[in-house]
Amino acid sequence: MRLPCASTALRVVDPRLVGLLQVAPHTIGFLASTWARSLADAGLPTPAMLASLTPALGLQVAMDELVLSVLRDPGLYPSRDDYARAEQETLAADALFQARGWADDPAAYHLPPEPIGSWHLVPERAAGVSFEHLSFASGYEPHPDEPGRERWMAHRPNRTAHAWVLGAGDLTRPWLVCLHGFGTGTAAVDLRAFRAAQLHRSYGINVLLPVLPLHGPRASGRRSGDGLMSFDLIDSVHGLAQAVWDVRRMVGWLRGLGATTIGTYGLSLGGYTASLLASLEEGLACVIAGIPASDIPALYRHHSPPWMRKRAATFHLWGPETARVHSVVSPLALEPKPAWEHRYVFAGMGDRMATPEQALRLWRHWGEPRILWYPGGHVGAFWSRGVGAFVHDALVSSGLAAGGAEATVA
Repeated sequence: MRLPCASTALRVVDPRLVGLLQVAPHTIGFLASTWARSLADAGLPTPAMLASLTPALGLQVAMDELVLSVLRDPGLYPSRDDYARAEQETLAADALFQARGWADDPAAYHLPPEPIGSWHLVPERAAGVSFEHLSFASGYEPHPDEPGRERWMAHRPNRTAHAWVLGAGDLTRPWLVCLHGFGTGTAAVDLRAFRAAQLHRSYGINVLLPVLPLHGPRASGRRSGDGLMSFDLIDSVHGLAQAVWDVRRMVGWLRGLGATTIGTYGLSLGGYTASLLASLEEGLACVIAGIPASDIPALYRHHSPPWMRKRAATFHLWGPETARVHSVVSPLALEPKPAWEHRYVFAGMGDRMATPEQALRLWRHWGEPRILWYPGGHVGAFWSRGVGAFVHDALVSSGLAAGGAEATVA
């Protein structure tokens, strides 16, 4: 009897349903074993680990598992032809990047960003907050010979860069560039996620919230972010390169308006992007990497089902070729430019999405600066009082906020 192939099985049993049924056992299993081992690697003392083992932590781990199950859309799983194309592009990119010297010098891959020539600022309101909607032509293009260039440029809405701006009044005040996580990129969500109104009102900080490529008004898929984080790791290289290109142009725009103190703060994928930005842009006052990813290929491999991992390995998508190609947009392959005392990382002990290991690797690469391990999951960062106090201290110690400012970002 012929066994059904993986794609046939997926049509019979939706992996999203399987994921929902596995929320409880995965949560229990994580708390019982994986969690303890990962935290021990982070050097946390056993008493702190035991104290954080609470029903609240279990609930947050379950919340992460629930979100992960919803994201397992079988319609986005690659076909065999997709794997073959991705293999061809990866091998071609690896050869090109080595020939150009980018694999040895990742910073050289990134061209100096051009100043924003013209832009639009339109008053808008969302989530009860008045702000200005900034838009301008991105101007980003992959290098002429890069694989996947035509496919990336075919995302027409992505050619326009967008950001939400809270900067009424004195534009020379300190600015905080806040970078959102995967799947968001809309004003109503981003303004709430970073509590932008409180940052602006209580701290006296101007806030810029860029929209990452293929997100929000830049999306061209069914959901915000579709096409940026997938098995097509060449696309993620283009997306991350465009993200820092656009944000660096915005930083230059702020400086042209008179800003002298600019920091960056990212969550999840935004934490990755903030880390990459801080490795390329000179003069940032601080970098705050919240619940960050730091190795996209490793994260994708971690979340892929076994059959997908096996097939991807067959097509050279997990090997040294992918590592070299992705190194040009990896914060682990570049050195951060802000001073050691102005680098900050916070991560959830029970993070099932970005995972504690990703934050741990970034923290170690950065020379083990100040870090907060809060007893919660990925989604739970929003409700953590510890995170609010940590961000408050980072803003004050970096000179973005006055010492008397209230910790209102918790």
